This record gives sequence, C-alpha cells and structure tokens, in this order.
Amino acid sequence: MLEIVVKTENRGRHVRVSAEDLAGLVRRIGGDGDRFLVVQRIPDLPDAFAQVWHEAGDDYTLEYRDGAADRHFQALVDGPGAVIAALTGWARQEAGWESGLAWSLLDMGPVREVPPLDLEEDERVELEKRVREVLVGGYASRAELTELAEEYLVTEDRRPVSREQAQALADRLWLERVTEQAAWQGETDPERLTRAFTVLQEAGITARENFTCCRSCGQAEIGGEGGPDARGFVYFHSQCTDSAVAGHGLMLLYGGFDGSSETTAAIGHETVAALEAVGLPAEWDGDPDRTITVTPLDWRRRLID
Repeated sequence: MLEIVVKTENRGRHVRVSAEDLAGLVRRIGGDGDRFLVVQRIPDLPDAFAQVWHEAGDDYTLEYRDGAADRHFQALVDGPGAVIAALTGWARQEAGWESGLAWSLLDMGPVREVPPLDLEEDERVELEKRVREVLVGGYASRAELTELAEEYLVTEDRRPVSREQAQALADRLWLERVTEQAAWQGETDPERLTRAFTVLQEAGITARENFTCCRSCGQAEIGGEGGPDARGFVYFHSQCTDSAVAGHGLMLLYGGFDGSSETTAAIGHETVAALEAVGLPAEWDGDPDRTITVTPLDWRRRLID
C-alpha cells in the first residue's frame, strides 16, 4: 500500500491505496463532479502534495508542490499513463520520479509574511499547550488544528490570532510531531486499540474512537451509529482522549442497546477480552455500572492527515 491519502472532487477520501487503486482513480476522473484528485502523504506535510485535473477530451494538468511557493510545478500530459507513473513515483518517493515530463514553475505570487503572535506569555503558553494536547491526541487534521488555534482565545470583543498565524502555529507543532513519530518502532498502543475496536465492531458491537465531546453527547448519539444487528456499544469521547494524552489511561464507556445490565456486562467482558487479546491491560471489576479503564497506556497515535 502507498502511504498516501487521495481526495477527489466528489468528496471521496481514500487512505493507503494500492498502486492499482491509485491508477484506477486517475483513469476515472474527467466527468462532471469528478475532475480532479489531490494526493497527500501520510502523515500530511505542509505545502507538500501532488494533484491532477482532467476534463474528458482534454489533456491532464499535473502539479506538485514541494514546500515553498517557489517549488510549485506544473506539467501538461496527454494521457493517464504518464500521470499514473508520476503520481506513483511521488507516493513512493522514488528518486527521479519527476523526470520525463516538461515541468514549468507556477507563479504563485508574492508570499505574505506572517506576523508573530501578539500575546501575553501566559496566553501563548496556554494556546500552545491546548493545540499540542489535541495534536498528540492524534485525531485532528492540520485544518482542524488551525481552526482550534484561531478560535481558542477568541472573546466577544477580541480575536487575537489570525488564520495565517494559527496555521503557522499548527504547522510548526505538526512538523515537530512528525519528527517525533519518525523514531517510533513497531505497533503503538493506539494501534492496538484500533485493532481491538475492529474486532468488536465485526462482532456486532458498535465501537467508536474519540466519539463526540463528552459522555452526555456520546450516550445520546451512539445509538445512531450502530447497524440493525448491533448488540451494544463501546466508545471513548474527546475528554477521554485528553486524559490518555496526559498519561491517566483511557476510560471506555460501553453498554447494551437493550438497556439490560446483563447485556451491558456481556459487552464489558467482550471488550476486556478484545483489549487483552491485543496486549492492552484493562481495569474493570465486572460491574456493568463501572467504566473500563485501559491502563497503563503509552499514547503515541500516529498522525494520518
């Protein structure tokens, strides 16, 4: 599989596709509502992407950007074969992937300098701490982190962080995390957790990670997530994620859709068994009125997009 995310005009999102699937996506574009695709690396890197535009009967417009505005190039290609070869080489980071095409530098205009944040030290520390906390949680995209950084300190009469400043902050912290995770070896605890949740989902238990903002919202909305054959549920909300990031373990909420304590207890036992099967320790006394806690837990969730 290629370590990329492919996004299409029709709102498709394809994660870790094969080279064959990437080729199929390129060959497919050309009709109304499906004329382009954008390819990003996993994890996403600021201002690093490849993209292609095609309308039926016309050439393919292929572009890639390698960081700065003066590294944004374009080539016109008369068929999908060369586009597929270039995008596959880009995805694999093969040396010389761009050779053989007539690239031209795109003039993206002057680069606007982002002014430094004009914040009191305690505000700056608080803002950076919160953005980093959500970043380490691992479920937010760069765009979501940018929105968080822009809105976090907003009051009725003050908006101290511009969109450009927010993006610069989010990108700086994002790249720090990318560097950190490059040194990680093997499967991480959050990846084990995802494996356990996948097993539970396949067994008829609706399993959701980082689901809603709090317990009240989670309990109100989890019923709408399950299929007609779902027996029960298990999930954790974003406050649980924050707790895991802080090193306090991960609290799991669970239950049966029939509302009985017997079904809830059965879901709890299945959840604990699934966690232990992937090597995650769970604290639970078997009481259906008590939550399950995954602890100790090394929360190192890899960034995706």
